[in-house]
Amino acid sequence: MEKFDVTVIGSGPGGYVAAIRCAQLGMKTAIIERYNTLGGTCLNVGCIPSKALLDSSEHYHNATHTFATHGIDVKDVKVNLKQMISRKADVVKQNCDGITFLMKKNKITVFTGHGSFVNKNTIEIASADGTKTQIESTKTIIATGSKPSSLPGIEIDKKRVITSTEALELTEIPKHMVIIGGGVIGLELGSVYARLGAKISVVEFTGGIISTMDGGLGKELQKSLKKLGFEFYFNHKVTGATAKGKEVTVTAENAKGEKIEFKGDYCLVSVGRKPYTDNLGLDKAGVKMDNRGRIETDDHLQTNVAGIYAIGDVVKGAMLAHKAEEEGVFVAEVMAGQKPHINYNLIPGVVYTWPEVAGVGYTEEQLKEQGKKYKTGSFPFKASGRARASMDMDGFVKVLADEATDEILGVHMIGPRVADMIAEAVVAMEFRASAEDVARMSHAHPTYTEAMKEACMDATGKRAIHF
Repeated sequence: MEKFDVTVIGSGPGGYVAAIRCAQLGMKTAIIERYNTLGGTCLNVGCIPSKALLDSSEHYHNATHTFATHGIDVKDVKVNLKQMISRKADVVKQNCDGITFLMKKNKITVFTGHGSFVNKNTIEIASADGTKTQIESTKTIIATGSKPSSLPGIEIDKKRVITSTEALELTEIPKHMVIIGGGVIGLELGSVYARLGAKISVVEFTGGIISTMDGGLGKELQKSLKKLGFEFYFNHKVTGATAKGKEVTVTAENAKGEKIEFKGDYCLVSVGRKPYTDNLGLDKAGVKMDNRGRIETDDHLQTNVAGIYAIGDVVKGAMLAHKAEEEGVFVAEVMAGQKPHINYNLIPGVVYTWPEVAGVGYTEEQLKEQGKKYKTGSFPFKASGRARASMDMDGFVKVLADEATDEILGVHMIGPRVADMIAEAVVAMEFRASAEDVARMSHAHPTYTEAMKEACMDATGKRAIHF
């Protein structure tokens, strides 16, 4: 039986990053992946392929809506969905191949098959052909990720009633896609098909979209998505979704208790994700889970069993690839006797619609709930020269700062390239910068990031220059 210092179960962003860091720190490392390609949900059927389709559909949308204004005349623009999906697959392959290369470079042993605990230190790998292999591991990191959730009364047939996985492989552009859930995944994939000509209806249980983010962001994004043709039905409880032939019927109740039907040719069920720990043998290792199916861990991400750790979507916290990556590095360094840290309040959240949405730190709603005295500063992209030049004037940057100390407590953005811009806010807040600090920094002109500077200026004495 081959022996390893550490074995990682799952090769998503948390798992492969943890394995690389363990190897860098001198540990003999193995990684187990049940699918034929490395990278987990993120690289194969999540972050990477969805961004590829978002970029492709945005190019098409601009060709049909903004090129003429830019002085670019094009005729007979058509969608080649087959090529769009093919390009997406190529992007995925390149990324997955890159992870395979990194495993070889770092001398990490890769096992393909379903990994499960036999006991605390023994792991069995069951291959697709039925062969079983056992390895011994001093320590183990569980990084098995998550899978799409559903609702009672909904049978996902993966043809007409689909999850995000199937939405990445459609062979036709939907005429009318009904999306259950107004969260990140549904809005991103809805954007892809809305740009290509589909009618999109979002049926949401709460009173708004992206409800976990700052309230102003959801309202602004809703305005932008309506321009794409999105329809929103809030405070609706979905009771069922059934497919018959090429038609899907979604049933719901509104706030008044009235029954409503939505008919389309596809229904995307996008109501969140749940930890994936199926057949992992946690009971054999003695690992405890909480009442939501998550693996319980301490402050060092170690389970109740010494030497077994868990990271990413299988533990508490936001289900984000970059959160899993931070935890992967954290656990590896803890194992090596180092003293790393993660500030969970400074892990940004991003929605890759257009305009993009990003936020970090406390929301305004959270500060009010805490009774914290704060001040706000904001700056709209319609007042940005760079945004005007690119015709991307929807959105704003909002900065929340402590009323007494001026320390930045939260930054919330919606607009062009804010998925990248939010990093400036993370850096500032990691070093506990004040709004005045950022306001005093020189920002290149003309850039989108000037909106961050102006919002900070607005938060410190309402002295924004360009608005």
